[in-house]
Amino acid sequence: MNRLSVSIRKAVIVVLFGGALALGSTHESLALEGVSVDGRAILFYTDDVGIFSATRRLSRDGDPTQPALDTRLTNKGSDVVFEPDVTIGKSFNNSLGTTELSLRGQGFVFADNTQYGHGTVRIQAVQAFTEATRLRLRYYYAPNLFLGDNENRLPGAEGLAGETVTSHIWSARLERNLTHDIEVRLLGRYGLRRYNETFAHRDTNFWTIGPHLNWHISERVTLGLAYHYERGLADGRQQTVFEDDISYANHFASVDLDIELTERMSLITAVHYERNNWTSEIVGDERRGAHENVVQGEVILVRQLTDHLRAFAGFQRSNRKQSFESDGIKNTNFFLGIEGAF
Repeated sequence: MNRLSVSIRKAVIVVLFGGALALGSTHESLALEGVSVDGRAILFYTDDVGIFSATRRLSRDGDPTQPALDTRLTNKGSDVVFEPDVTIGKSFNNSLGTTELSLRGQGFVFADNTQYGHGTVRIQAVQAFTEATRLRLRYYYAPNLFLGDNENRLPGAEGLAGETVTSHIWSARLERNLTHDIEVRLLGRYGLRRYNETFAHRDTNFWTIGPHLNWHISERVTLGLAYHYERGLADGRQQTVFEDDISYANHFASVDLDIELTERMSLITAVHYERNNWTSEIVGDERRGAHENVVQGEVILVRQLTDHLRAFAGFQRSNRKQSFESDGIKNTNFFLGIEGAF
């Protein structure tokens, strides 16, 4: 039996166990008044473990402006990845309206390339002032994400060193239903990315602002639009010895379409575009005067199995290109998943 077959068998066992555990937890939640639990389990095949995490997060509701990915960190081979995801929520009334608190835990388990495995936590509070107006606050924490073995730029050092990053992101969304069919959101966020000691000159502070729109074109078709502008400043802009300033001005645009094909079958498609304008002014830095373009598409077919359970399958395709490199970076992910909500 070849290595890929073994990896798939191990991942299938994990996804079945994790899915059963998550869905079992949702049934238990029925006994807890006011508590909701969403459990999800997804099995991926990716053709590049080095860029999988960045591709996975590239969405208007995710963390599209990932840490800088040098080409030497990509083309690291294929793998099977299991993603468990559980969200626990509680809602209650107060003098301002209705408040919903939730805690989300998400993991990425790589069958062979275990060094890329990591988890994230999201804490969220949604205050509904009226049926049409809400404020959504979030804190997102992603510790010790392994990016790969990168060039060690410390004075006197040679060779490669492992690069990891921890992200802290705070965000606020003001949401308003303009009509029965149109909802608009204004997003603002502030974040920190902190690297391990060898790459501490890449430590970055950033802020983001942008509008979102959801338009129910008909009973069966919903269109989503988003634009973000983001500015990030890295410590490396003041440390010219490294010739590695990853400061940037970022433009992100996203379009998604949700089509209800039948009563129990729907199709979700999305296209995302990102442009990083690197703002380094350091002579000798390859990013000086350079930019990066990212184009990504995805298609997901969803089947409603019961009132509380649905299954889905799909794929993602990403293409990244730095202006100072001759070749782009491509990533393709196929996935199967199951989700329960109670």
